[in-house]
Amino acid sequence: MLRLTDFIIDCPDTMKLAAFYSEVTGRPIKDGSHGDWAGIRFGEIELAFIRVDDYRAPQWPDTEHPKQFHLDFEVDDIESEQRRILDLGATLRQDFIGPEGYGWRIYTDPIGHPFCLCRNKGVTWTDEGPVWPKRG
Repeated sequence: MLRLTDFIIDCPDTMKLAAFYSEVTGRPIKDGSHGDWAGIRFGEIELAFIRVDDYRAPQWPDTEHPKQFHLDFEVDDIESEQRRILDLGATLRQDFIGPEGYGWRIYTDPIGHPFCLCRNKGVTWTDEGPVWPKRG
């Protein structure tokens, strides 16, 4: 039996990055978090942060220092969420929102890890690509 328990992100300051993602997600930092390990629970899965002394930030989209992972967050209102996460220290990197208002935007967190805000509710994914809902 295989069960995903943690998604671990390397960083130079665990509590600072955990605080950023705690604000982004509205979930508290786990009790017992400290300078070497911090976590945020999402049901059975923990988003965790581990201190790495020689941390080297990804330089998205530079392939010499690749991103290695990214997080996607589904949102209903991308504009209000964007304002909120930019105020928290995120940086907008690229916009892939289409004319119908669906798609995603790529951001980096305060230390360079990329993540996306996605507006895909109601989208049907097919072998030919996404089928976007009609706007009413």
